[in-house]
Amino acid sequence: MEKTNDPVFFYEHEFYPFSNFSSFQIEWKGKLWPTSEHVYQAEKFEEGEVKEKMRGMRSAHEVFKYAEAHKDERRNDWGGVKVSLMKEILKAKVAQHPYVLKKLRDSGDRMLIENSWRDPEWGWGPEKNGKNLLGKLWMEVREEVRLPL
Repeated sequence: MEKTNDPVFFYEHEFYPFSNFSSFQIEWKGKLWPTSEHVYQAEKFEEGEVKEKMRGMRSAHEVFKYAEAHKDERRNDWGGVKVSLMKEILKAKVAQHPYVLKKLRDSGDRMLIENSWRDPEWGWGPEKNGKNLLGKLWMEVREEVRLPL
């Protein structure tokens, strides 16, 4: 376990497994998805053609762009459920990938920050003062999976 108080930046580099774009398949609702980003983007929509097409896309970037192009078809309750759904997706990722669990435990008590200059909601954004929702959710999951001392 890392013995430092320096924050963990996980958009890239050593802690990249925390990124939703990292290549860790997720089994979600009985189906296999290429990344947690695929699951998150697909959850914006009701069951149907848009959602199933996303599951077959080869990259997280592609699925993100596709979801944006169809944003007028998002489910009505998305704003109210997206954070809790993301947490469930992260928990599934940790449960299904021992390496991700190890990296999460290795982060100790350090602050986790999605070092995305593009996203001030899930990351800390261009001014480094964003909400960092993804980092906060990872820290919540880390607390839930901590080994007893």
